Amino acid sequence: MPSSTAFVVTDAAERYAKQLASHLGRKIEVEELPDGVRRLVFAKGDAVLTPEPERLVMRADAEDAASLAVVEDVVGRHLERFGQRNELAVTWQKDS
Repeated sequence: MPSSTAFVVTDAAERYAKQLASHLGRKIEVEELPDGVRRLVFAKGDAVLTPEPERLVMRADAEDAASLAVVEDVVGRHLERFGQRNELAVTWQKDS
């Protein structure tokens, strides 16, 4: 199962995780976990958003490389749009 991780530097990680989950939750299932962690459940993969004090950690997992690319695109594109004023940038790194 391919996976990747993005570390997005921000002092508003909790707010962005909540906003992203709320927005995408209109179309996909969202699980709220302890400590502000949210899991976004896509058809063929998922993304886990973990807010930390200085960054938002996003981990994507999927059935195959094409599905992983979809999860990365949707989550990354929406977060960058929400954080446009703060110039948030999402760079995914493939996990080994």
